[in-house]
Amino acid sequence: MDELEARAQQIDTTTPHPARRYNYFLGGKDHFEADRESARFIEAVFPFVRVTTRENRNFLKSAVDFLANEAQIDQFLDIGTGLPTADNTHEVAQRINPSSRVVYVDNDPMVMTHARALLTSTDEGRSFYIEEDLKNPARILNHPDLNEILDLKRPVALMLVAVMHFIKEDDSAYKIVRQLLEAMPSGSFLVLSHMSIDSLSTEVQAMHNKNASEGKNDSYARTQEQVAEFFRGLDLVDPGIVLVSDWRSTVPLGKRPTPEQIACYGAVGRKP
Repeated sequence: MDELEARAQQIDTTTPHPARRYNYFLGGKDHFEADRESARFIEAVFPFVRVTTRENRNFLKSAVDFLANEAQIDQFLDIGTGLPTADNTHEVAQRINPSSRVVYVDNDPMVMTHARALLTSTDEGRSFYIEEDLKNPARILNHPDLNEILDLKRPVALMLVAVMHFIKEDDSAYKIVRQLLEAMPSGSFLVLSHMSIDSLSTEVQAMHNKNASEGKNDSYARTQEQVAEFFRGLDLVDPGIVLVSDWRSTVPLGKRPTPEQIACYGAVGRKP
């Protein structure tokens, strides 16, 4: 039995996992009934969750395009990457700069099984996946494979796309981001998107808050002000903290989703 087969046997198919649920919302096939049941529960409360998921994916692509093109960043640490799909971080970056290096981090064996098989890099660059938990930033930063591929003395783009809302406690969430950024030099960037219910109807907000108070949610919305705290001390890239559908979108305003259809903020900040 090889490593991939051994890891695949460790997958818990009875407990929903955010990476597999995200894959379901994007129209993928790598999910189980527990993931689909969890997704249907969310969709019953917020029918536009697939729109938000799609726009969040577009935000990731736009942010990586900015970083690789305008900011000349060629190193990316993508934590909470999820299952591979179209236009992964390394694919977008390496189309612009083939020598870009990307390290992905996630904590689901199914993600690792797919990532090791599917995340192929250009000859000039590197792409690698390590299995670790966002809640252990020191272990991520000290991982030998990460330090073999990324040079933390040079600017790095820290990608935390749709992952910090799985950390319920504010203090813990902010501490994790600060610890990761402290390990990176001036000129590094933070790319972060985060679930929010600011723009949703009062009915949806009330239902989310009720489910959260009853422990039915595994993700926790934050306000724009709370999301801004992740970027304290960083220089925000225009247009600042906005709904993901509005971050440097090339889609005309009238053809974008309405604010009521988007439950996620996105922003990019530079470490001075």
